[in-house]
Amino acid sequence: MVAGVPIEIVNKVLWRIPNVLCLIGASAGEEWNGMTASWVTQVAMEPVLVAAAVDRAALTHRLIEEGQRFSVNLWSRDDTRPFVSFSKPARREGTTLNGRPVRLGVTGAPIFEEAIAYIDCRLWKAVGCGTHTLFLGEVVDCGFQGDGQDRPVARIEDTRMKYGGVKRRGAG
Repeated sequence: MVAGVPIEIVNKVLWRIPNVLCLIGASAGEEWNGMTASWVTQVAMEPVLVAAAVDRAALTHRLIEEGQRFSVNLWSRDDTRPFVSFSKPARREGTTLNGRPVRLGVTGAPIFEEAIAYIDCRLWKAVGCGTHTLFLGEVVDCGFQGDGQDRPVARIEDTRMKYGGVKRRGAG
């Protein structure tokens, strides 16, 4: 129960919040990672800030703290296959993560070349939020790739993935 509401109801209600599904790129030194994320949004216009909530136990969390940068890579709604393979630490081989081509952005954060749009951020502030940290990034570069401007962005409801609500027992 959360505030007297059964956990099942809390989960069902919170899973209804529309969330983008994207890949967060992070790097520190020569170490890179890509991570599936759904808690990402713009939070300010001056400066232009984007927020991404990252689990404190995630490799990406450490890389953002150490590297002071991250990227948000928006994917096409037509291709949600990459998200499953990026739900655990990625395998780097040369300039790829899990076989997906990557280039370094202005900040040095990995940008996925197959993403339809990207946002390259310098870490502006980190706010602890229980199990997660809300990383606020100042946008230093962004753009569309290929025909990305004309394609709808993937959302969590385009998959069978669920993230959020109340932490389930044994999850960790």
